[in-house]
This record gives sequence, structure tokens and C-alpha cells, in this order.
Amino acid sequence: MNDRADAPPDTARDDDDLLFAGVAGQADAVREGRLSSRELVGAVLARIQRHDGRLNAFTVVAAERALAEAAARDAQRDGRGPLHGVPIAVKEEIDVAGEVTTFGGRANRTPRASDGEVVRRLRAAGAVIVGKTNMPEFGQWPFTESVAHGITCNPWDTARSPGGSSGGTAAAVAAGLVPAAIGGDGGGSIRIPAAFCGLYGLKPQRGRVTSAPAEHLWWALGTVGPLTRTVLDSALVYDAIRGAGSGDRFRADDPRRSFVDAARAEPRPLRIGVITRSGIRGVRPDREHVRAVHATADLLDALGHHVESLEPRFPDTTTAFVPQFLGGVRAELAHVERPDLVERRTRQALRLGLWATPRVVAGAMRRGETIAARVEPTFDRYDVLLTPVTPHRPPQVGVLDGVGLVGAARRSLPVTAYTALWNVTGNPAASVPAGFAADGLPLAVQLVGRRGDEPTLLTLSAELERARPWAGARPAL
Repeated sequence: MNDRADAPPDTARDDDDLLFAGVAGQADAVREGRLSSRELVGAVLARIQRHDGRLNAFTVVAAERALAEAAARDAQRDGRGPLHGVPIAVKEEIDVAGEVTTFGGRANRTPRASDGEVVRRLRAAGAVIVGKTNMPEFGQWPFTESVAHGITCNPWDTARSPGGSSGGTAAAVAAGLVPAAIGGDGGGSIRIPAAFCGLYGLKPQRGRVTSAPAEHLWWALGTVGPLTRTVLDSALVYDAIRGAGSGDRFRADDPRRSFVDAARAEPRPLRIGVITRSGIRGVRPDREHVRAVHATADLLDALGHHVESLEPRFPDTTTAFVPQFLGGVRAELAHVERPDLVERRTRQALRLGLWATPRVVAGAMRRGETIAARVEPTFDRYDVLLTPVTPHRPPQVGVLDGVGLVGAARRSLPVTAYTALWNVTGNPAASVPAGFAADGLPLAVQLVGRRGDEPTLLTLSAELERARPWAGARPAL
């Protein structure tokens, strides 16, 4: 249901400072009584109506439901959670009660009867769900373009892609339509859109966030998490949603401290290894991306960290990644009502991927663990790795226009040159804003941590944010 309606006049406020205040700022405003949740949600809905026609970030805007939920939050006096009254959006692949989980396509028609576990936890923390965000069908591509829902545009330049597959999520947050939105990352799908849109995007450790009701998200590759304007905002959302469920295939050990405590912690000197060479032969990083990495390395050195360059020869991940990717798409397709309505590219992928049987996928996951074991000694020497997020600048929209599976794969593979390895190994990795390039679009760098060590990434990311603030930058819509 898409009730993309005008917010009632008495609930709509036009206050850009408020709308760009992020999760922490909006939660403080509601908690301190400077405005009600209903007023805040009304302002968000008004901004969505005003700007999303140019962006196509949302597939569903549940205006009436969100206002009713906000009113219920305002009536609540006891047991208010850390996200009380804050409007949040979720990616199309995540179940929201009363809405169709489309996976970015046309093959599902029936609304879900109940929330996915991440949405249930968001509501339990007090969040108000305002809608669902666009994605490519089954999240297959790092560009948010589909036959069913069209093209999502980058708020910094609407002729450019916001990346994918969580491109609608990124565009919504970057444009100030919501302070945070939930995405998913099976090969870079949180980090790539965060980099293209100037946001903070942490891919968590495998098993850190539940995938329920699904047993897994693309087998061992996929994770769920927020895209936000600040590190603290990300930590606040993660502390509300993290933790495995009883039916999850993968589980992470509890972190040594809360993510909010990590984001607020005093940094300690770290050993940081700098990598600029791409993991895919023939893919060379844009010089602006190399410059961003070197500038960040210099800043980290000035902040007291030990920084040095390295040129590791990490294993090729193809035989681990591709079967899990194809097997993951096949697993999601098994839950749609009309498989005959999926896109041509998806049908081609399914035909070519018939060899990705459960036995082959199981073997691919074992190869992934072998790769992880070969990579892990790097973290005996370094606490964190610093790399580009993507090799290239955000492309013009229409990347997938008129191309089949081979063309889409050829255009997509280079984009994941620095990100997909960490889905195979399961390590946490974050896209951190790093200023702007000559084209006026954001720059970013990637920080990669040891298995299970999101706290170190959050502390280091927050230190970079203090030294080089980024959250005040706003696209001129």
C-alpha cells in the first residue's frame, strides 16, 4: 500500500536543521519535548513528498500508518526506547507488516502478515516506520535500477547513480528524507551507496544482525544494517537491532561493549595498513580515490596511529562468492508468488546458475572460510585496513538500460573490487566519508576490522568524524 499523501497541516514542519539532525538529534528533540513524534513524522512526510519525485528513493510511503504510529508514540509515557518517535525507512527486501516484500521486482503481490525481526526491534526501540526504499531486483547489482520501480538518483547529482543495492536507502538519508534507513550488504550494498552519497555505512560482522524470518541472506555473504549521517547514529540503530535470532544460520559473539559506547570511546593508537591496489586484475582506482586514502592515512598518522602501506595478495574470491550469490538469489526466488514476472536478467542468472546446487553452495561457503583463514594473519599485524570503497566515481544513471546478464555483470563486477572480499570472509567493514571530489560528489574510504571487531571501527570512524566533520554537508535539492 502506498498512501503517499500530504501530511496534515498541523503536523508538518519545514525545518531543514531538524530534518538533518540525524537519529540522535531527532531522538533528543522528541525526548526533550521540543516537538512531538507526530510533528516530526509530519515534517518527514512533507519532505518526502516535496523531493522524492526527483529521487525515487521510496517504493512505499506509509503516511497514514506512520502518523498513527507516531501518535501512539506520543501517547506512550513509560518504557520509551532509544529511538522513540524517530522516523526510519527499511529496504524493500525486509518484511514490514501490511506491505508487500517485493525484493525490488514485480513477482510478489501479497502483503506480509508480520514484521521481520529487524523491523520488530526497531519498533520496540520506539522507531516509526515511514516506508520502504528502492533496490534492484533481488539486490543483484550495485546500481538501483529495476523494471518494477525504475531508477533511483543520487541527491548530490540526480544524473548520477546512488549505487546499490541499498541505493534507495542511501538516497533517502542523504537527502534528509529520513535520519536513518536500513539496508543490506551482500557484496558492498551498504558501503557502496554510503560512499556515493556521503554517508556512514558499516557492514557488520556476519551474524551480528538477525536475518529472521529468513535463515540467511545470500548464505554467508549477506548482512543487514543502517545507513546514517553520523557514526553515533549508526551505533544507536545497531544497538537496537543487533543480535542473532533462534533461526539464524550465522551468529556472532557478543561485542565487548555497546556500539554507542564504542562510538563515544577515547581512541587508542592503532596499527593501520593502507591498501590502494584493487583486488581485481585490470581494475585501477580513480586517482581521486587514491588521494582520499592517502589524505586519510596522513590524518590518522597525525592523530597518533601507526600507518604503513602494504600490497597484500589476497586470494581470488570468485569460487566462493559467485555460487553463494547465485544460490542466494535462487533461495529468495523460491519465496515469490510469480517467478514468471522476474526481470529478464534475473531469469538469465537463474538459468546460468543451475549448477549452484546446495552442494556447490556448501562448498563455496567452505572455500570462503579457507579464504578467511588466509586473510586473518593480516590482522595479526594490523588492527585496521584502510582502502578505497570503490574504484570508480558514481556513474551516470541508466547503467543497466538495455543490457542483459553479461552486460550487467561486466558493469557491476569492478564496483565491488574493494568490498566483496569482506562479505566472503565475514569481517566488518565501514565506508567513511572523506570529503568531495572535483565532480562535486562525495569521496569515501573503507575501514576493515578483525572478525567481530566493529567497536574498533566505530571508535576510529568517530575519531575521523571529529577531525574531519562531514554530517553538515547537504545536497542542494
